[in-house]
Amino acid sequence: MQIGNSNHNYSWHEKWVEAPGPDSVKDGWAHHGIVVSPKTGNVITFHQSEPKILVFSQDGELLNSWEAGVQNAHGMTLVQEGKDEFLWLADNLSAQVVKVSVDGGHVMSVARPDIETYNSGEKYSPTDVAVNEEKDGGDGAIIVADGYGSSLIHFYNKSGEYIMTIDGTEGEGGRFATPHGIWIDTRKQNHELYIADRSNGQIQVYSPQGRFLRAFGTGAGADWLHSPSGFAAWGEFLIVAELRGSRITLLDVDDEPVAYLGENTGAFKFNEGWPNVPHSTLVPGKFNSPHGIASDGEGNIFVAEWLIGGRINKLTRS
Repeated sequence: MQIGNSNHNYSWHEKWVEAPGPDSVKDGWAHHGIVVSPKTGNVITFHQSEPKILVFSQDGELLNSWEAGVQNAHGMTLVQEGKDEFLWLADNLSAQVVKVSVDGGHVMSVARPDIETYNSGEKYSPTDVAVNEEKDGGDGAIIVADGYGSSLIHFYNKSGEYIMTIDGTEGEGGRFATPHGIWIDTRKQNHELYIADRSNGQIQVYSPQGRFLRAFGTGAGADWLHSPSGFAAWGEFLIVAELRGSRITLLDVDDEPVAYLGENTGAFKFNEGWPNVPHSTLVPGKFNSPHGIASDGEGNIFVAEWLIGGRINKLTRS
């Protein structure tokens, strides 16, 4: 099945892989991230009913699995340091952010900031991590999105020491509302921090040091983003998962939309119990609830949906 447009055409591979294991996988709530290793091409994701990291080949063969040390790898970010790769995992359930090796060894943790918001009882529930990687000319800073808690973005130095917090009121984008996903854009000379401000239906862009630059996707007659949730990239294109929009949106380097993929307009409104819908109602070529997203060096896209029983699809660029 082909989706997209003449410039961005993809083959849809329905349920490209499924989590192995007992019947419990059918009842597990998939609500996790997914990444692709540039070094090996392997696809790394999370098991919805067991606290395990799963590693698949490009052909969908399960290569490895290991205990993750988290309840949920809601946000997954892969970084490279020298010849080694590491995973940052944001666990919204146990409220922790950890760095592990790609074979499961614990490296470090980043603590919840000791700030008044949390000391007064507000919730902390991290959803994603971005790193201003030194291999790209960055300073190694670690940035954490508290997307399900107090809707804040926290900045740490590369050693994990807390620096500062932003809440969206620094610029014209306004107070964050579910800043679900974050990503460092290295496509331009000056790197930028993209924030999926999901409940506000927009993307806010800051410098990696926390200075507001712009917001787009909603307002001023430009309501073409619905619910940006997470980011991936290939070449000059930014790939955005839109949860309630039930689609993948491709943006060019100027933040302009160039294609919508797998759009399933109104799914969240008209499908009772969404996103937990029976798998018998899922439609090949149309998304239900895109959540985790990744891409490889060939421009192929891997999408993990938020759904009981899970669904991971692969979109192969034609």
